[in-house]
Amino acid sequence: MGELEARTIPSVVERAAELFGAREGLVEGDRRLTFAELAAEVDRAARAYVAHGVQPGDRVAVWAPNMADWVIAALGAFRAGAIVVTVNTRFKGDEAGYVIGTAGATTLVTVTDFLDTDYVALLDAAGRPDCLRDVVVLSGPTPDGSVAWPDYLRAADDVDAGAGAERAAAISPDDVSTIIFTSGTTGRPKGAMLRHGASVKAYDAWATVVGLAEGDRYLIVNPFFHCFGLNAGIIACLVKGATMVPHAVFDASSVMRRVEEERITMLPGAPAVYQTILDHPDLDDHDLSSLRLAVTGAATVPVEMIRRMRTELTF
Repeated sequence: MGELEARTIPSVVERAAELFGAREGLVEGDRRLTFAELAAEVDRAARAYVAHGVQPGDRVAVWAPNMADWVIAALGAFRAGAIVVTVNTRFKGDEAGYVIGTAGATTLVTVTDFLDTDYVALLDAAGRPDCLRDVVVLSGPTPDGSVAWPDYLRAADDVDAGAGAERAAAISPDDVSTIIFTSGTTGRPKGAMLRHGASVKAYDAWATVVGLAEGDRYLIVNPFFHCFGLNAGIIACLVKGATMVPHAVFDASSVMRRVEEERITMLPGAPAVYQTILDHPDLDDHDLSSLRLAVTGAATVPVEMIRRMRTELTF
């Protein structure tokens, strides 16, 4: 499948499996999936959504930090023909409930153990939106009224093997893929609707311009609930054949350690990310020589910091 043929997010996943199949596609600790294995996991997730009654055009909300199962849950929802609604991990229960209810999400995929926070408990305290039918827990304890992700996935075995491919084939580039809500700084958050074709085309172009390439290893610190993390992270990696290495929370020490361990080549972020690393007292204790590509912005970018990035961090 050529680049121009991959006009939807599910077709990008299929193309990645064909072109980069044996390469590592998604890495999280000991869990290391090739692009081919990732595509199989995504298809299983899609069939699980079908088994649980998710219909094309239904909204699946994802309220979780950067993690491997976020990628699989979201890509599986896309493949099932659903629209993914991303939810900010810093939201409180009433804020998340507003987004989920406004979007009309019937399924919520979430966690109960991020930064000592149980998102299901937060939502229940605020009142679950009436539209919500299923709550699926990716990690952490599974409260009453919800189901653990592995148990949710088992339902895929009861669905025809071709159900995911059939749903994916019916998706048009003009179909809405994602609803991402604004921060709500001037009122209630408002949902921006992104389409499959525009997202794929825009972030294929973005990845080409910034120089992301097959074999790169991308530490995705930028949150998946944000356009940058989802589109310039997940979609860009799928298009170019770069390995996704999700990172849940920025901490300079943990980032430097993962760069060294995973031989990370791509590390995007706001200027504060690089400044914190450059000024860290343990900088010289880590081998960061694999770094080659950075993308920065969203704030004033000091010229001297860029010089130090080139000389001290080898970008």
